Amino acid sequence: MADSPITNAPVGPQEKPILDKLLLIRDKLLLLKQDKSTYVKSSDVLPLYDQVIEQVHILNEVRGEEHLVQNRVDTVLDDCLQLISLFFMAVGRNNEAPALYAVTGNIMRLCHHVKEAAFYSKKDLTSLEHTLSKMEGTLESGKDKYSPALIKRVHYRLEICQAMLKELRAFLSTLSPEMVPVWEKLVSILRAIAALNTRSKFSSKDLHELRDQLLQIQSTMQDGKLPDESGEVSSGQDLVVPLLERCLKFTEIVEERHGKIDERFQETYDQLIEIRNQLDRLTMTQAWSLRETDLFMWQRKLDRIDDSRRDGNFFDAEGRPADLHAQRTLLYLIRRGYAYIYQLLIASEPVSEALLPIYNQLLTLRRCLVEVKKAGGVSNPRELYPYSMKLNSIDNMRVDGKFQIGKDIPEGQGSVNDLLAECYDLAYELRTDAEKESDDE
Repeated sequence: MADSPITNAPVGPQEKPILDKLLLIRDKLLLLKQDKSTYVKSSDVLPLYDQVIEQVHILNEVRGEEHLVQNRVDTVLDDCLQLISLFFMAVGRNNEAPALYAVTGNIMRLCHHVKEAAFYSKKDLTSLEHTLSKMEGTLESGKDKYSPALIKRVHYRLEICQAMLKELRAFLSTLSPEMVPVWEKLVSILRAIAALNTRSKFSSKDLHELRDQLLQIQSTMQDGKLPDESGEVSSGQDLVVPLLERCLKFTEIVEERHGKIDERFQETYDQLIEIRNQLDRLTMTQAWSLRETDLFMWQRKLDRIDDSRRDGNFFDAEGRPADLHAQRTLLYLIRRGYAYIYQLLIASEPVSEALLPIYNQLLTLRRCLVEVKKAGGVSNPRELYPYSMKLNSIDNMRVDGKFQIGKDIPEGQGSVNDLLAECYDLAYELRTDAEKESDDE
C-alpha cells in the first residue's frame, strides 16, 4: 500500500533497518485486518504492538534531539500505530491508551477542516471537548501500563487537539448569547445547502425553500445588522452578517450549477461521494457489520485527497485551480467523511468483536423491554415469556460467569454482563408490575 500522506525527507542509513522492520509489521497488520475468517484476539494484536513500540524506542535513540524529522519512517510508523489503535478497539480495549491514537488523528483532521470552513455550531465543539476530556482520563490511567514513548505521542496529539479547540471556541467568542440562535440557524442552512448540492438528484424546490429562509432572515436586518430573536442588535455581527452573505452567495452558485461539478474534478468528486456513501451506510449498520480496522482505508483515502491540495485549493492535471463551487463542494465531502469516521469511532463499544453478536442481541432485547415499559407494560406475566426465554438462552452461554468463544475469553465481559443484568432487571420490573395489577383485580 502507499504510505500515509506526510511530506517525506530522505531516510538515513541508521533508520533504514527501522523502516524495513516497520514495513514488515505493517504488512502483518494489513493481513490481519483483511482476514475476516475469524475474530481478532488480543493475543493477535499485543505482540505486534510490542514490535512497533520496540522500533519507536530504537528510532528515538537514533534521532536523539532531531525527533521532529519527518520521513518515510514516520509515515509507515503512523500507519502501524493507526492500525494498532483500531485493532485495540476491535478487541474491545477502547479504554486503553493505544486505542486513542486513531481517534486523535481523526479529531486533528476534523478540527483543521472546521477551522478552515469557519462555520460550525457550539454543539460540534461540545462533543469534541467531551471526547478529548474522556481520552485524557484514559491516557492518565494508562501511564503505568504502556510505554512512555506511546503515551508521549498520544499526549502530544491531544495537546494539538485541545489547542485547536481553544481557537475554535475563541472564534465564536464575540457571539452574544442572544445571537447564538441566529448563528446556529445560518450554520444549519449552509450545511443543508451543501448537502443538497451533493445529492444524486438535485432539487430546485428544496433549494428555493432554503433561500426563502435566508431571505426571511435578511429582511429583518436593520442598518446592515441582524437583530436577535427579541429584535435587539447584539454583539456578534462580525460573524452572523458575513455568514448570511456567504449563504446567499452559495445558494446562487449552487442554483447556477444545478448540482454539477466542474468536469475537471469529476473523478475526485466521484471518489468522495463513494467514500461518503459507504461511511453513511456503516453508520446505519455499525453494530452488526463494522470492524474498526475497516475505517483505516477510508481515513487514508480521505487523507490523500485532502493532502493533494496546494495552499488549500485543488488543482487539475494542468495546474489550474478549482473554482469556488468545486472547492467548497470537495471540501464539504472531505469534512463529511471525517465527521462520519469520528461518529463511528466514538460509537465503538468496548466489546470484542467476538462478543458483539451477543452484545447486539442484548441491546435489541433491552430496546424491546424499554418500549414495552413505555407502552404501559404487560397485562399478564406470560407475555414476557419470549423475552425470558431469550435472556435465559444467552445467560446459559456463560461458563463460570464469563462468555467464552471457543477456548478464548474475549474482552468486554463487564459490558456484556452489565447489559444482561439490566435486561433481567427490566423484565423483573415488568413482571412485578403485571403481578401487582393482577392481584389488585
